[in-house]
Amino acid sequence: MVKRIGGLRRKTRYKFRKEKRSRGKISITRYLQSFSVGDRVYLGVEPAVQKGMYHPRFMGKAGTVKGKRGRCYEILINDIGKEKTLVVHPVHLKRA
Repeated sequence: MVKRIGGLRRKTRYKFRKEKRSRGKISITRYLQSFSVGDRVYLGVEPAVQKGMYHPRFMGKAGTVKGKRGRCYEILINDIGKEKTLVVHPVHLKRA
């Protein structure tokens, strides 16, 4: 079998970089925010938290909350005419 080179954060040095003003501790309110089914959300990654992080190709996309799975939320997005479900931690989501 072929060995994979890299992983989920491959080639994301500039994409996942924080602005200077937003560096430091993560806001606890953003970490514990809650959403209800049907809410529109934007995907904006928090590089300091790796749990519940989605693939970088979905960065900046908008979706709707489909349900909850543990601490994370199931987000329904449209990826070039195909509906996909992502499991995302609330720290990586922003209310639309």
